[in-house]
Amino acid sequence: MNFTSKLPSTGTTIFTVMSALAKEYNAINLSQGFPNYASSKKLNALVYNAMNKGYNQYAPMAGNLDLRLAIAHKYELLYKSTYHPEKEITVTAGATQAIYTIISTFIRKDDEVVIFKPAYDCYEPVVEINGGKPVAIQLSAPNYKVNWEEVASKITSKTKMIIINSPHNPSGTIWSKEDMLQLQKITINTNIIILSDEVYEHIIFDAEQHQSVCLFEDLKQRSFITASFGKTFHNTGWKIGYCCAPEQLMSEFRKVHQFNVFSVHHPSQKGIADYMKDEESYLSLNIFFQRKRDLFLNLISESRFKFQASKGTYFQVLDYSDITDEYDVDFAKRLTKEFKITAIPLSVFNTNNKDDKILRFCFAKTEETLIQAAEILNRI
Repeated sequence: MNFTSKLPSTGTTIFTVMSALAKEYNAINLSQGFPNYASSKKLNALVYNAMNKGYNQYAPMAGNLDLRLAIAHKYELLYKSTYHPEKEITVTAGATQAIYTIISTFIRKDDEVVIFKPAYDCYEPVVEINGGKPVAIQLSAPNYKVNWEEVASKITSKTKMIIINSPHNPSGTIWSKEDMLQLQKITINTNIIILSDEVYEHIIFDAEQHQSVCLFEDLKQRSFITASFGKTFHNTGWKIGYCCAPEQLMSEFRKVHQFNVFSVHHPSQKGIADYMKDEESYLSLNIFFQRKRDLFLNLISESRFKFQASKGTYFQVLDYSDITDEYDVDFAKRLTKEFKITAIPLSVFNTNNKDDKILRFCFAKTEETLIQAAEILNRI
């Protein structure tokens, strides 16, 4: 057949490539971002109970109302911010579907979308599928600080959207209040939509506070927040997420959402809603993951890798420039084949595959796995 690809330069994601390699070589897989420990027995039981109680048919298009009420309560509790559970919150098939639908709803041919690199790899292809033009702003290792003068210089009459992500995957950095105020200053009195990927909002360390867009009134009025229960509750395979936005934006989102997935797994939604009645289910996550981060970094403190402690997410980036000058993709593959440990090379997320000699490791793993991984890294 003859056809023209909508994504001619896009291949298989690095996550699939590295996980397949890890499986082939029986390596410890710290590449793809998923836990290797069991999910909450209580949460599993609540989902099972929901099935037994008959929550087995379509959920409402916007999501189970109990879950939307629980989400609304969370925003009031954490941020003193209000989202109407019936008009401004929609449950999605993971955060990725929310991101895809937001971009598809608003981006048309030749619209420009500002993306900060290194960026999670689902943003740019969706912009391109919808005829938009990604406008990259490359952040520099090791701090990945935003140059707001550069951002301002990239804003044009064609700028339709800015995609932000804090806590940031893959770098593990976070945006400050000042960053958010700069973003608000740049976009005020414009029609620019903010897509704020906040899937790691509950995984933030060292007594730092997550700076959600909903804390800034003008930003909130132009923003979508996307979030993930898979990331929050250690069940990435359930693919349950959600997004929040003012009614005017959300009503447009739902026009596309209803013909995309319509609704997602109903018993999981009900189980999660019941689980969230205990606020500690999400309030305790920063302590849980900081212990894992600290363990991992203490274990590799004598290695030849250089690092700054992750400020958020369950990822830690390591600089290997004192070990080898290999291209990061090649080094990551060699680590898998020769040392039996797998990571993600950051160049694949950068403009023109910029190679800073940095790999990303996931520490959402059991203590035993982290100890085994550290023993390997200390030998390299």
